Amino acid sequence: MQKQTVHEPARETPVVGDFDLCVLGGSCTGVFAAIRAARLGLSVAIVEKMGCFGGVATLSLVNVWHTPLDEAFKTRIFSGLSQEIIDRLKQRDTVNENLANASVAWRFNSSEMQIELDELIIEHGITPWLHTSFVAPVIENEQLTGVIVENKSGRQAIKARFFIDATGDGDLCQRLGLETYIAARRQPSTTCASFSNWDKLQNETDWGALLRMHGEEFNLPQGFAWGGKVPGSDVFMLAGTRVYDNCSDAEGFTRAEIEGRRQVRAIHDIFRKYANGNQLALQSLPARIGIRETRHVRCLHQLTGEEVLHGKRFDDAIANGSYRVDIHHDNKPGLTFRYLDGREVYARPGYPQEQGRWRAETRDNPTYYQIPYRSLVPQGPFGNLLAAGRFIDADTEAHGAIRVMVNMNQTGEAAGVAAYLALKHKQCAREIDPAKIRRALADGGSIML
Repeated sequence: MQKQTVHEPARETPVVGDFDLCVLGGSCTGVFAAIRAARLGLSVAIVEKMGCFGGVATLSLVNVWHTPLDEAFKTRIFSGLSQEIIDRLKQRDTVNENLANASVAWRFNSSEMQIELDELIIEHGITPWLHTSFVAPVIENEQLTGVIVENKSGRQAIKARFFIDATGDGDLCQRLGLETYIAARRQPSTTCASFSNWDKLQNETDWGALLRMHGEEFNLPQGFAWGGKVPGSDVFMLAGTRVYDNCSDAEGFTRAEIEGRRQVRAIHDIFRKYANGNQLALQSLPARIGIRETRHVRCLHQLTGEEVLHGKRFDDAIANGSYRVDIHHDNKPGLTFRYLDGREVYARPGYPQEQGRWRAETRDNPTYYQIPYRSLVPQGPFGNLLAAGRFIDADTEAHGAIRVMVNMNQTGEAAGVAAYLALKHKQCAREIDPAKIRRALADGGSIML
């Protein structure tokens, strides 16, 4: 049956700002892109559809960042704005730190980070639009010159000379008609939740075993569960759900949000029924489900798992990471870790870990991997556009490692610097000398290896 349509009459849309750079998406990736560009002298606007900045770190309650050290915990491989905001949060005693931990280097208070990001935006003279949704690109004479947005003031246009798509899903790239793709084995999403009175449960109960033994009774998928205390509080953040819906379209995204909350309640009900009458209380739910993967945009280079796991060096490297390949399976319970030293671990709650190797032992191993600038430059005709965040061009295995926030934060910083250089030298994004990007990043506090 043919879909119904409605006719939208032509309209004149007011322009509410004209900037050097417009960043779509207010995650830490987007915010860091905006800050880097502003520090170099650009006028910057940032558009975020939710009511605060920070993305997964704030809206989704994922209050964990990974180590700035290499896999051997000997060499620092990144710094920049990730370290800067951690240092600011430390001044408020809202960070726990353990850099020699492969899973959790920094655990922070997500609410405190929300406010800290607000302050950074204001301090740098960046023009923010919260509760503002991107609607469509503006194309004039075959050039990207603006974006249409909707908010409480109605339909508006923001014009700019350069654009960074940090939407997480590549919304600007997709609506420009650029090539995007969805991985054949897309990683499922997770709805986190915060609970109080967790100590009593943890002291008296093997909660992982409870989820394994009684999950089927409550229609809880077997996935992976982890969590930790929010610094400065008695609240425990739990990530124990697994949601398979495709969050790259409206229907799937809606189902995912509702299903994630249902699973949180299922976990709570398991503990209520089987954890000796504990007093566990649900304190908060995320404003948005934690999404691991939706669409990717086709860029000048697709980063591969082979390149990541073998620590390939790139002359245009703009980010360094050591977080292991971490694949949350969409076709079986649990997840698989692959390390740069060749180890492989399959883990799921309530079962012993299965140890193995993805390659034979060698005398020397890489201790970190890199992300090249080319993986941020979308293919297509628009030279004033860059991608930053989890939708950059990477295959399934590479994405399993690079997708974590401390890595994506670096892509934002690189995109902000590249935007400045493109405008300064009147070049397309693909024409910028990578050495200039790396030098400018280093001058701004990043570590270039």
